[in-house]
Amino acid sequence: MQEIHVNGSRLWETIVETGKIGATPGGGITRLTLTDLDREVRDWFVHACRAVGCTITVDEAGSIFARRPGRDNSRDPIAVGSHLDTQPLGGRFDGIAGVLSGLEILRTLEEHGYITEAPLEIIDWTNEEGSRFAPAMLASGAFANVYTLESVYNTRDREGRTFREELERIGYLGEVAVGNHGLAGYFELHIEQGPILESEGKTIGVVTGAQGQLWYEVSVAGRANHAGSTPMRLRKDAMLACARITDGLNRIALGHGPDGMSTVGLVEVTPNSRNVIPGQTFFTIDLRHPHGQELLAMGEEADELVRQTAEDTRTDISLQNVLKMMPMRFDETCVSVVRDSAQKLGHSHREMVSGPGHDALYVARVAPTAMIFVPCLDGISHNEAESVNPEQLTAGADVLLHAVLEYDRRLSA
Repeated sequence: MQEIHVNGSRLWETIVETGKIGATPGGGITRLTLTDLDREVRDWFVHACRAVGCTITVDEAGSIFARRPGRDNSRDPIAVGSHLDTQPLGGRFDGIAGVLSGLEILRTLEEHGYITEAPLEIIDWTNEEGSRFAPAMLASGAFANVYTLESVYNTRDREGRTFREELERIGYLGEVAVGNHGLAGYFELHIEQGPILESEGKTIGVVTGAQGQLWYEVSVAGRANHAGSTPMRLRKDAMLACARITDGLNRIALGHGPDGMSTVGLVEVTPNSRNVIPGQTFFTIDLRHPHGQELLAMGEEADELVRQTAEDTRTDISLQNVLKMMPMRFDETCVSVVRDSAQKLGHSHREMVSGPGHDALYVARVAPTAMIFVPCLDGISHNEAESVNPEQLTAGADVLLHAVLEYDRRLSA
C-alpha cells in the first residue's frame, strides 16, 4: 500500500474557515442545532463534500451522509462522523474536528487516487449537543432505534419550537428513512474534553468505551412572595429546593467513588427578582458513572433526594428522566485498528474510557464502532477557550485515516 498522510495545514485551514460561521468575540462558536447558522455550516459541508465527488443524502432526522464510492459499492460503507452544532459560547473543535477530519481524509484519498474496497461515508449527525433540543444525540439515537422519529420531531426547545418545524424551516428535512442504512464500521475522532492525555504527554487516546449517563429535568413549584415580609418558616422557596438538591447531588456523586459525577448545569428562576421569593425553578441534572450498577444507584438516590426535598421545603417537584445511557464498550476489531495505527505511526497513546457522550455511543448499538481522542489545552471544552495543538490534531486525523484503511483491508481479506 502506498504511504499516504493527511494534509495537516489544510485541515487546520478548514477548521479556521468553518469557525467563522457563528464565531463569538471570545474565539469560540455559538452554532445551535437547526438555527440559520447551522444551516449555513451544513450548506458549506455539502458543497465541500460534493467537490471531492461525494453523493449526498439527508435522512428524516436531518443527518447528512456524504458517500465516496469504493470498488465494491454493494458493500455497506465504512463511516467517519461527528457533529457541526455547538454549545452556546462553545469551542471550535468539539465535534467539528471529527467531521472535518473525515472531510480531510476524503480530500487526501482523492489527491492520491486511492480507492477503498468499501464505500466511505462522512456523517454530520443532527443535534449531538442537546443544548437547544434535549436530550443530546437525538438523530444518532433515532438511527439506533433508541428514539422514535415521532418523539424526535415533537421535541421542543425552550421557546416552544418543535424539532420538525425547525428542520423543515432550514431546509434539511430529508426523505431517507432514519436507520435504514447499514454501516460496516464507524469511527469518530474527538477532542478528549478532559485533561488526561495532556497531563500524561500522550498524543492519541484509544477509546475503548464510554461511561453511562442519566439526565433529568426538574420543575419546582413553590410560592412567590415578598422577600421582606414573609417569615422563613412560612416560605415555599423554589430556589431553596433547587439549592438543596444541587448540594445533595454533589454528595451522592462523591459517595460513589472517584468516578461518580453530578452536574446541575442549567437553572431558570421565576420571577427572577431580587426581592421576590422564587415561586418556580426549572433545572437540569446530569449524573455519570462508568459502572452501570453504580449509575443506577445514583439515580435511585437522586429520586429519594428529590422526594425528601419536596417534603422539607413544602414545594411540589416534578422529576423527568430524559436520557438513560448505560456504559458502553466499543468493538474490539475497530479499537484494535485504532491502536495499531497509532503505534505504526509512532504516536504515544493510551487506552481510555470516554466521560462525555458522543454519537458513537448510539451508533455502537447497530454497527462496529471505535473512537479516537486528541488532547485539548487544559482539558477545557464547551467553552470559547477550547484549544487544540495543530500537530496533535493532524496526528489524530492521520490515525483516523490509517485506521479506516486498515479496517477496509481487514474486511476485504
